[in-house]
Amino acid sequence: MSRLEMLSHPSALFMSSSRRVGLWLVGAFGGVGGTTAVGLAALARGLTDPTGLVTASPRFARVPFDTPASFVIGGHDIRQTSFARAAAELHQRSGVFSESLLGAVAGQLDEWSANVRPGVVFKPNPVIAALADRPDVRRAETPKQAIDAIQQDLQAFVAAHRLDQLVVANVASTEPPFDPTDDHRTLAALHAGLARGTTLLPTSSLYAYAAMDAGFPYLNMTPSRGANLPALDELAKLRGVPHAGQDLKTGETLLKSALAPMFAKRNLKVLSWVGHNILGNRDGQVLADPANKASKVQTKDALLAAMLGYKPQSLVSIEYVESLDDWKTAWDHVHFEGFLGTKMTLQFTWQGCDSILAAPLVIDLARLALLAQRRGDAGTLTAAASFFKSPLGVSEHDLGKQFGLLEEYLQS
Repeated sequence: MSRLEMLSHPSALFMSSSRRVGLWLVGAFGGVGGTTAVGLAALARGLTDPTGLVTASPRFARVPFDTPASFVIGGHDIRQTSFARAAAELHQRSGVFSESLLGAVAGQLDEWSANVRPGVVFKPNPVIAALADRPDVRRAETPKQAIDAIQQDLQAFVAAHRLDQLVVANVASTEPPFDPTDDHRTLAALHAGLARGTTLLPTSSLYAYAAMDAGFPYLNMTPSRGANLPALDELAKLRGVPHAGQDLKTGETLLKSALAPMFAKRNLKVLSWVGHNILGNRDGQVLADPANKASKVQTKDALLAAMLGYKPQSLVSIEYVESLDDWKTAWDHVHFEGFLGTKMTLQFTWQGCDSILAAPLVIDLARLALLAQRRGDAGTLTAAASFFKSPLGVSEHDLGKQFGLLEEYLQS
């Protein structure tokens, strides 16, 4: 049945309840991973409505996305905990969820926790490695050893749960910036460098390689390098799998991508845009390190010039404030010039729970990537641009125009 025929027969759009799809979370027991697990379990049981899920919007009601009940969760983590304990900790420290909800999904969380394997690391970042308390974390001696170990876990998960499809999502802590070399420009050069033992890949890229080489879509929810290398995009196309990233757009940058086009369309000149961000949680703890913070600041500060057509003076700061835990706050001051040279100001405050903002987007992107693979799409999934601060394969940062790419894709 063609896509057009499917759109004219609504009954054909709903996936069979017998379908089973996997969501493999890298950094499974973090705030985003734990909230994703709680969310999927609650949605599957009808314990919550789909507010926050883009793919559940009425405009996409006829698109054949996998249902929440179709999902099985697994993953990797370097910490010794579980989905239930991660969710209980988030509830205690940040006041999200309710005890009744956590009790209702506890059994499902325990089942999914049993699917989480000890993480695989190769020359890990010291700040991230310091979080590891799991004694069975596997330390690879070479990139190939890491890739092989990851693929064995992914394939075992698929076989054990008889999955029709699997998607891998990186929700782990942010790595420092990684500068590619000529060895990362083509797949042949990358393979040659890995064989020589002279070419390195950061952990996020090792997972991207392992997933896509095994035929599974890869999603990078973080600013880390992930699949953002020409060689890995070539691998994705060769293996026939889609990938998307980079760095979920959930707070201050989301507002920038909606507000900056307003100034451009009204021909108001932005003179300066200053944003100050504070957050707690482990993400904030990792970002307190200057090297790790550099990745995040780079993605948050890169889009203004693209949307305005010029670069105003801008500053983005991120500070770790432990007491805030998962509640992140951004204060922004926009100084702009209007008619007759008059200078004016826009100020706003955004406060949101990081995991609650991010988790539905993880589910959205998993459903979108699985659909894209069934459609036969491979390489960069540009339709996912509206979800990311630094979308791969797309230079457009205007939120409205980015969302148009998604609508066009899902209506085709």
